Amino acid sequence: MTRLTINSGACGFMCAVTVEKGPERKIFVRLESQCAMLEKLGEEIATLDKMAAAFTDFLNNPVYRAAARHLKHPGCPVPGGIIKAVEVEAGFCLPRDVSIKFEK
Repeated sequence: MTRLTINSGACGFMCAVTVEKGPERKIFVRLESQCAMLEKLGEEIATLDKMAAAFTDFLNNPVYRAAARHLKHPGCPVPGGIIKAVEVEAGFCLPRDVSIKFEK
């Protein structure tokens, strides 16, 4: 199981992402957040094909396509975090922290 927490920034919402391997190519995704849009996103992507989630381009990626339907803010970092969690759980990459920092 892979678990990560994403601080979405100015909106103030946190999102806990839990990703777990299923049978064959399946990955199970659970999002926990006070954001209603993220909750709806989580419902749609509760089961993913690991190859599609990790290796499909932006326009056809099932996570980004679902995000386009449910999230109003395209700068939300959660979809990218979900894909990183899938990559780690599937064994495609190592669990390394990512960050966005504003320079003053």
